[in-house]
Amino acid sequence: MDIRKSFLEYFQSKGHKLVESSPLVPDDPTLLFTNAGMVQFKNIFTGDAPVPNPPRATSSQTCIRAGGKHNDLDNVGYTARHHTFFEMLGNFSFGDYFKKEAIAYAWEFVTGSEYLALPVEKIWVTVHDSDDEAYDLWKTHISEERIMRFGDKDNFWQMGDTGPCGPCSEIFYDQGEEHFNSPEDVMGGEGDRFLEIWNLVFMQYERDEKGELHPLPKPSIDTGMGLERVVAIKEGKFNNYHSSLFMPLLDAIGKLVGKPYDYDAPNSASYRVIADHVRSVSFLLAQGVNFDKEGRGYVLRRIMRRAIRHGYLLGLREPFMYKLVDALVEVMGDHYGYLKTKSEAIKTSMKLEEERFFDTIEAGIKLFNQELEKMTDTFNGEVAFKLYDTFGFPLDLTEDMLREKGIKLDIDTFNAKMEAQKAQSKANWKGTGDAATSGDFKQLKEQFEVNEFVGYETTETTTKVLALLDENFKQVDAIDGKGWVMLEKTPFYAESGGQVGDRGTIKVAGSSEQTAVKDTKKFLDMNLSEVEGKLSVGDEVEAVVDQSRAEVEKHHSATHLLHAALRAILGEHISQAGSLNDDKRLRFDFSHPKAMTAQELQKVEDWVNDKIQRAIERKTEVMSIEEAKNSGALALFGEKYGEKVRVVSMGDASVELCGGTHVDNTSRIGLFMVTKESGVSAGVRRIEAICGRAAVEKVKGLRSEIEQIKEEVKNQNPIAGISKLKEEIKSLKSELKEALNSSKKELTPVDVNGINVIVDEVQAGDIKEMIDEAKNKYDNVAIMLFQKKGEKVLLAAGSKNTPVKAGDWIKSIAPIVGGGGGGRPDFAQAGGKKPEKITEAIEEAKTYLAEVLEGGN
Repeated sequence: MDIRKSFLEYFQSKGHKLVESSPLVPDDPTLLFTNAGMVQFKNIFTGDAPVPNPPRATSSQTCIRAGGKHNDLDNVGYTARHHTFFEMLGNFSFGDYFKKEAIAYAWEFVTGSEYLALPVEKIWVTVHDSDDEAYDLWKTHISEERIMRFGDKDNFWQMGDTGPCGPCSEIFYDQGEEHFNSPEDVMGGEGDRFLEIWNLVFMQYERDEKGELHPLPKPSIDTGMGLERVVAIKEGKFNNYHSSLFMPLLDAIGKLVGKPYDYDAPNSASYRVIADHVRSVSFLLAQGVNFDKEGRGYVLRRIMRRAIRHGYLLGLREPFMYKLVDALVEVMGDHYGYLKTKSEAIKTSMKLEEERFFDTIEAGIKLFNQELEKMTDTFNGEVAFKLYDTFGFPLDLTEDMLREKGIKLDIDTFNAKMEAQKAQSKANWKGTGDAATSGDFKQLKEQFEVNEFVGYETTETTTKVLALLDENFKQVDAIDGKGWVMLEKTPFYAESGGQVGDRGTIKVAGSSEQTAVKDTKKFLDMNLSEVEGKLSVGDEVEAVVDQSRAEVEKHHSATHLLHAALRAILGEHISQAGSLNDDKRLRFDFSHPKAMTAQELQKVEDWVNDKIQRAIERKTEVMSIEEAKNSGALALFGEKYGEKVRVVSMGDASVELCGGTHVDNTSRIGLFMVTKESGVSAGVRRIEAICGRAAVEKVKGLRSEIEQIKEEVKNQNPIAGISKLKEEIKSLKSELKEALNSSKKELTPVDVNGINVIVDEVQAGDIKEMIDEAKNKYDNVAIMLFQKKGEKVLLAAGSKNTPVKAGDWIKSIAPIVGGGGGGRPDFAQAGGKKPEKITEAIEEAKTYLAEVLEGGN
């Protein structure tokens, strides 16, 4: 039975809209990862976004709990139910149906013969101790003795300290007294006999700042059922890891280790950790998160390195995680197609990260074990930091290793070292362009729904001012200065998908004054323009887009061609990780494990320019999202697409889902030039490029520079002129060297106890070369030379077949001339700031030498 498919089809039959799983990186700055099915609907529940049509939805949401408030990382592998990555099946009502229907739907799906068909006598439910309504509703489905009442801790849910909240009802499955009979294996206990499979949240209150509850005008439903738990129950397994979702992974790990997975073996937890973590790592990489030193990329690295360490415990000494991706794709690739598409890129990124950590893991574990031998009752925080900073051990990994041995960590010292090193940053690229945060946007949405965007067809139009907002996004009747305008129909493109928002002007009918449009953004799908001038609600106006739009379109279309070129030349693993298109440049971030070569960049540039010169017509079609995907159009992961989408194609060269504006023919892009290729983070590269007018100006600038070079080198062929100058410089250097050698001081050694000793000041020449010459000339020699360079002193020493150590000799003498230095026993050098002390230093050098040579005898 495909439980995921069955669940979604069931709720679709009940009038719910099927909503795709939202990205693991949520469009919510308060969350590190999507950790529940309701995350993508949060703004609807809080009232910051309007209720959709229909007002009910269903989804199978991928979730990560491995950082921040919701962090199950410590328990993963050691319990039957904890995972860093899991799927949450859910049904949602936005002010539509409530407790009666939610309970009836859940009961039918859990017990119905066409669905889960779980035995009724195995089902238990809980309700909040104050929720008589839910209790009475459940009595119509299940016997009263299997309905339990609990307090706020177990059966009350809230989004935060304030906001929507309410009682909840949990559905439990009794796995059998014959299998679980500890004192905790009772309803409400911590044992695994009674397993929670589904939570129905009845959002019926709003909690204010004082903690008081107020009834919501439109109560809502938010439910979540764990797919992994239900699959295990249906397959008769008492451990999620023993279900068909995990066993193929555990079997693949067993083949790599050379020993099949055995639940009773002491090292079985390591198998489970790896099986869980390969899911998290693969999905995060597939969705554009990359290994990094901070933020989400750091959490990804923590998960990966924890898995590698458990592989190390199993005896694996070379990269292995990437070899498990095929097994994962076999299990989950049919439902999550992007996992299959990105599998090669996932493997490449994994292998590179594994190679980095395997280079240091053995040395790190050695240091860890050495510290264990020295410590008393607490592990040294400085050593933990060194493991982190030098050997790449995330703190969680060190804590995990210590937890296995029951040892505490001096976390205060570790944190102090971290603070001294750097401050963490959590900047993340967002691609949707929707800027709604706070303000009167909801009221605008309810009044006007959306305003018509006519900017695909025209760059100027006659229209009317529907609404105005001040700088604080509060609705006003008029502005005289800065604010935001909502036009009835607007030619101004709102920043989205990497394309900057339009600028331009608005002129009121009958007036000569113009209001400047500074920018245009999207708020709850409404196009609002930032303005500075004088406008009133109801004004009839002429709206004109700035001419810079034409240059923006060139860069946007060039970005599509660049994306296609990278996929054609580097491989289909390339996926967009961010972009920017304005009137002067384009910037394109993409997933790729290493820097591009000069040859690859040239091929990309040539590929794009070839498509430009072919003068390919741009074609735009509006179709359903499914039709678009079936046509082969590229969709950007994490972008929000409606039921109808725009597909922008340039022949067979590029086909992408895109809401932006573009040139009507590739020939209008003009010359395309790559200006820079660089790294953004591990696994993400960036190309910067120019085209159109910006490229023309660049070429004009280069031509001007070439003309200046011609004048400077006095040659119409600048390369030939530069070559001639280089030859002249080479010749002059040779002449200068000859002159210096001719004026070089003749160094005559003094015999001291059979050793050739030279201590002297020289005016010209390279003192290092002079020392090398002396060492080549004499079988045994101790030499120190001084040379004045302006207001500074250079000194160097050499020793061959003598008791004198040049490094010690230099360290002793350099302070006299106000400096310091050192080196090897055979050669050392230093610098000083007191040239007036050279004579004194020479005498001290001789004295030092005499003492050493006499001591040697």
